[in-house]
Amino acid sequence: MVTSSAKIHSISVSKETGTKKQNVRSVRLVMNHGIDGDAHAGSGRQVSLLPIESFAKLDGNLVQLNPGVFAENVTTTGLDFNDVKVGRKLRIGKVAELEITQIGKECHHGCHIRRIVGDCIMPREGVFARVLKGGEIQVGDSLAWE
Repeated sequence: MVTSSAKIHSISVSKETGTKKQNVRSVRLVMNHGIDGDAHAGSGRQVSLLPIESFAKLDGNLVQLNPGVFAENVTTTGLDFNDVKVGRKLRIGKVAELEITQIGKECHHGCHIRRIVGDCIMPREGVFARVLKGGEIQVGDSLAWE
């Protein structure tokens, strides 16, 4: 399914795992490694993605929920994650390509994010991917399932 209105809402990175990530305008994806400079680069979860639409499910929470708070790398908008399966490919812009490697994750109970926010949607709604084709990606780039 190609969704022409799907795009990158925000990009976030951090030097340490399990912490809130900082928003940036662009990053370099490195093939079979992840986001250059991010804590998860080189791991089994090279790039994490989460739809911004998932943030609305925690409405009413007293904490302001900004992209990166769930330690996701790429916050998407307009991309349907309902039928995503491991192995599905995602094109970003004109150059980069990811392959979904994991859907959700086990959340550890001492999670910094869960303590601050009161809940963590990454275990339920986040996906993880490896970089098949690298390149520079930026906020606003188009996204399409292949």
